[in-house]
Amino acid sequence: MLLKDPDFPALRASSTLYHVYSIWLFTFSDFKTIIAPSTAFSILHKLASSSFGIEHDLETTTLRLVTQTATVAGWAWINLLPFAIDNQRQVNGIEEDRHNKPWRPLPSARMTPKQATNLMFTLYPVAILASIYLGAPLQSVTLLGLGIWYNDLRGADANWLMRNFINACGFVCYTSGALQVALQVPVFFNETLIKWFIIIGAIVFSTVQAQDMHDQAGDEKRSRWTAPLVLGDHLARWTIALPVIFWCWFCPWFWSVPAGGYTLPVALGGTVAIRTLFKRTVNDDKATFRLWNLWLVSLYTLPLVQLKLIES
Repeated sequence: MLLKDPDFPALRASSTLYHVYSIWLFTFSDFKTIIAPSTAFSILHKLASSSFGIEHDLETTTLRLVTQTATVAGWAWINLLPFAIDNQRQVNGIEEDRHNKPWRPLPSARMTPKQATNLMFTLYPVAILASIYLGAPLQSVTLLGLGIWYNDLRGADANWLMRNFINACGFVCYTSGALQVALQVPVFFNETLIKWFIIIGAIVFSTVQAQDMHDQAGDEKRSRWTAPLVLGDHLARWTIALPVIFWCWFCPWFWSVPAGGYTLPVALGGTVAIRTLFKRTVNDDKATFRLWNLWLVSLYTLPLVQLKLIES
């Protein structure tokens, strides 16, 4: 209801709630791709941290778990917000959103581009300071650099492989930063975790073009040369399906889980691959990308699956 009618009378321009809601709209679309998966990654891997040889307080009361989950999600959100504003304040981005997401703050005139720019410049230091306090400053500063590359230098537009690379680096920053906030220890000094982050980056690099299949018309208007526009729709779908099939078998093997541990990643990965190849409408591609995110989370469960099976 809120997204269909973002200007309903209860949210007057002078109210705090109105502005809070406007800020929320900047990141609404990215909860399923960034905030929820990164938060899930951190909590699942904290519960499985003994698999990496990392010791921490194992107390997991409901209240403590909820508090830590909220803290991690807050870290991911405050780092995502200025990036999202930077992306949406671009002239081409505003024009694209008029057609695809007219409820966003700039096309709906809830905020001017100048106001959005001022907010962005305010939030980047806030994100870095919050990350210093919460224990993940390196990831925050790296995300700032990636954001400039992606949005302002148009690194995501000219070359689809570069676009995938920036996305892969971003995913590694969000997952590693979220885990570092949860564990309160550096994660890049752990050999197993380093290998796992490299694998996650490779997974995203080789399959994240799934996000571009449903918006080919909008990307063409914005002169953003994504995989389906460069390779063609048919070939681009195979560049998603084949790596997904590979990773849904490789990752359980990497974590040495028994046959039962393959079930969820292979089932979801197989569904993503089949849908990518045979379900080709815009709505189908949107649904497939949501499943892609769920499949990624299923891979994030593997260290915990391995630990529980060892303990049993």
